[in-house]
Amino acid sequence: MSYSEISGGVTAAQDFLAGSAYCGIKASNADRPDIALIQSVRESVAAATFTTNKVKAAPVRVSMMHLRGGDVRAILANAGNANACTGLLGIENAKRMAEAAGQALGLKARQVMVCSTGRIGVQLPIEKMEGTIAALPAGLAKDGSNRAAQAIMTSDTFAKEMAVEVEIDGKAVRIGGVAKGAGMIDPNMATMLCFITTDAVIDKKQLQCALSVSVEQSFNRITVDGDMSTNDTVIMLANGAAGNKPLRHGRPGFKVFQRALDHVTKHLARMIVEDGEGVTKFVEVHVNGAATLSDARRAAEAVANSTLTKCAWFGGDPNWGRIMDALGYSGAKLREEMIDIFYDGIIAVRGGMPSKTPMAKLQEVVANKRFTVTIDLHLGKADYTVFTTDLSTDYVRLNMGE
Repeated sequence: MSYSEISGGVTAAQDFLAGSAYCGIKASNADRPDIALIQSVRESVAAATFTTNKVKAAPVRVSMMHLRGGDVRAILANAGNANACTGLLGIENAKRMAEAAGQALGLKARQVMVCSTGRIGVQLPIEKMEGTIAALPAGLAKDGSNRAAQAIMTSDTFAKEMAVEVEIDGKAVRIGGVAKGAGMIDPNMATMLCFITTDAVIDKKQLQCALSVSVEQSFNRITVDGDMSTNDTVIMLANGAAGNKPLRHGRPGFKVFQRALDHVTKHLARMIVEDGEGVTKFVEVHVNGAATLSDARRAAEAVANSTLTKCAWFGGDPNWGRIMDALGYSGAKLREEMIDIFYDGIIAVRGGMPSKTPMAKLQEVVANKRFTVTIDLHLGKADYTVFTTDLSTDYVRLNMGE
């Protein structure tokens, strides 16, 4: 491994600060902060990916506009209110968030990316927030990552942080991040926020290239409930403080950087799945032997999102019939009589029919908190993996409304 894990999260990289505060967006969250600020104290460039949902929250629309600029220096995020489906007033309030942070930091509004997570269809209490935002810079600190991670939590049960250090051109380069997400999680950017920072020297185009690849390998391979949100955002800032030679795609240094970034995003993605709402089991679904990558992905996602299969896993039932069913409607090319299915390497289905493995042995696997389902289609060499969960009665309770 060419990188090492370090502490510090989103402030592990040089010249990044973070902090948070409580402004009362959601009264029931009085025991923890609900607004976070991350800042690069020097010029930086930004890359991002956003939800593919056609219904996009106001902060997503505003941040997409700000991303077009060259110098983004800060990220402001709140929990407790998604500012989604809030019309033109919602757009104006998202802009006011950026303006308030910009004024407090001595920046232009377009140099601030904004994000929100929480209840949909409720206007932001922007007047209340603006006063808190004005005071946020005073609390920014090098050790503020965990406070920022806590501030963006909604139904999360723990703060999610990760950072690594890697040597590039003889320079120590750091990459760190924080994330949130527990419900409405599905590939193609789910209800999750992730903020990543690096002190690498890299231009905007190259940074976007690296981030897009990394997101495809991590956040686009997770699912909890199959619901895609209106607010999903991953933002990455790079400020060049490490002093390495500029990273370029195809060069050795870029490949090293990509591997380190992938480690950070994959780690944070797994944490999101493990913290899924009401989750009792973490399941890796591997599809091998597909004719094409597209087929492998369709098959893996169909199984990972199958409500019937996920409920069976919650009940400790290795119901492979439901897996076969999901494969059949996935749209992937397959031949029923060639499909093999394994639970943690133990054969459950051979050639599309039940194996001789005793059901009790398969039940032992599904009783574990972590297990792997491997599906071999025997039609080619393509493979794909999705991280998923069971679906529990607690998930229903948590999503019944307030």
